[in-house]
Order: sequence, then structure tokens, then C-alpha cells
Amino acid sequence: MTISAPETARPMAVEAARAHSIVARGLVKRFGAMTALGGVDFEVPTGTVTAILGPNGAGKTTAVRILTTLSDADEGSASVAGFDVRTHAREVRRRIGLTAQDATVDPLLTGRENLVMLGQLHQLDRSEARRRAEDLLADFALADAADRLAGTYSGGMRRRLDLAATLVGRPSVLFLDEPTTGLDPRARSELWAVLDTLVNRGTTVLLTTQYLDEAERLANDIIVIDHGRVIARGDARRLKSELGGDQVHVVVVDPADLDAVERTVRGVVGGHVSVDRGARSVVAPTMDGLPALLRVASALSEAGVGVEDLGLRQPSLDEVFLTLTGSPAEDTPRDGGKEAS
Repeated sequence: MTISAPETARPMAVEAARAHSIVARGLVKRFGAMTALGGVDFEVPTGTVTAILGPNGAGKTTAVRILTTLSDADEGSASVAGFDVRTHAREVRRRIGLTAQDATVDPLLTGRENLVMLGQLHQLDRSEARRRAEDLLADFALADAADRLAGTYSGGMRRRLDLAATLVGRPSVLFLDEPTTGLDPRARSELWAVLDTLVNRGTTVLLTTQYLDEAERLANDIIVIDHGRVIARGDARRLKSELGGDQVHVVVVDPADLDAVERTVRGVVGGHVSVDRGARSVVAPTMDGLPALLRVASALSEAGVGVEDLGLRQPSLDEVFLTLTGSPAEDTPRDGGKEAS
């Protein structure tokens, strides 16, 4: 949640803040012999969504904790909303909201009571705090449940209330640390719709997630972190294109033909060919696009192979992630189940 404090410092770079609400340069964080961040650089343009992807233990939460002033970097610098996170931490806190992995609302208070209490903590008078609570309950489709105890809310409702609580102080920069973990598809979609509205109103969002579809759906820019370093950056289309452009995708009728199809496809397009026996498919990247597909189709026809599906497609973001990190998005933790923080 946002923490209020008197304004006592001037922005360290007002013009930079207008262009980039978040700037990180050479962030290093060590925990004993372990390096959680090994020199991370990135920036987040104002009014956009940037997603940080990485396996468990990659350093995502560590980066968020430094940017939200909850932890100090051992080396490097960072600014949020134009203020240095180390020297002007109070000014940063006045301008940010943080939704952590665990909900922070009080389950023994109603939804309305939670928001009114937080409004008063933000130094709003009671009537203004109630008006702010009513607005947020309406924005997050929680008005009908406003007088129910938060502990009776569904998972999706609790996450919406948690996000509403984060916005009581009207932050200009919002940090979301895996906000939809554990939510069902409908609840995730509802939360995505709320985030769309916030960004349309000018809020800057930094999102950490292990859900690749979430990053592709929400983010203008995607940063991939592994072993504490940025290993790739770009929007979903760019990341996919860097993996090798189009892919020839063949699904055979008879699994016994897979080896022959693998040899045929490799002979036409060259390079790496992937075989998924469970899906009865053969996939290979190609830079030739349609001409390569037509050559494969002709070769398979001449070989008399029964084909259920044949086409060109882009690699999925899952495949990009696996290629970059060597592990699936929801990998087993490297550090015993808790991300370095």
C-alpha cells in the first residue's frame, strides 16, 4: 500500500520522470554468498505496463523490494517517479502502490471498513475516506459485497480488494508482485480488466509474473530475468521473432511416421527440429516462411505421409522463455521455495 509522508525533497530528475517513471541502473543485491541481482538495468516508460518474467528465484521480487524502498541495493541506483529510492525513500513511498503476493487486507473488517481505515491512514478525513472507499468499491465491482467481512470474499474478490486498497492514495506508479497467482481464469480476467482501466488513466505498472499469457496480454514491454540478470527484453512479438521467426508445424496421422517426418523437415529447413510424440507433431524454425512450408508439403506428399495439420505459426512465449532460461515459466524454486528478497 502507499505510505504518506510530507514532501521535503525535490525530484532528482524531473524530465526523466516524465519519460520514465522507473529507472534502474546496475542494481546488485547479495545475500551472503548468493547474488540475487547481478547488475540489473531497465526503465519503465510513464503510463505503460512492463512485465518482469523469470523462474522462481530469478530475482524478480528482490528487484521490486528495492524499487519500493523495502530493501537497499548493495550497488547501483534506482529512481521511481523521479526520486532516488535510497536518498528520497519517503517521497517514493508517497507516489507508489504495492500489491504483494499475499493479500494484506484485514479479514475481520468489511470491504468498506478496510478501505475507509486506509483512507484515514492516508490522512483523509472520515467523509473523504468514505467517498474514496465508495468510488473504489464501484470501480472494482465490490459494491454489493462492501459490508461483508473480507474473510468471506472469494480469492478473486480478495485480490480486487487488495488492489483497491493499494489505490486509496492514488499512486502514480503501481508495483504488482504476481498479483493473480492462485486465481481462477475468470478472476484473472476480471483483474486484468481493472488494470486496463488504471493504465488508461495514466498509471504506470511494473508487474512480476510467471504467467506468460498474462505478460503477453498486459505488458507493453517484457523483461526476462534469470540468475539475477536481464537476459532479454522487448514486447511479445519481438521476443518471438528473435527466437527465429516462423515455424513449420506438422501434425501426423500415424505416430509411426514421426521419424520420417523429422528427417524430411530437417532436410528442407535445416537447423533444429523438435518432435513431440504425445502431440504427434514436428516443429522447426524457418526464415523462408511460405516457400519452406510448400517444400515440406510437397516432400511429405511424395513420401505418402498422412498429415492431420500442416502450417506456419509463430513460437509461443512459453517456447521463448524455455529457450532463454532453459526452464519452464513455473520452474521449481532454486532456493528452497522462497525467492531471494
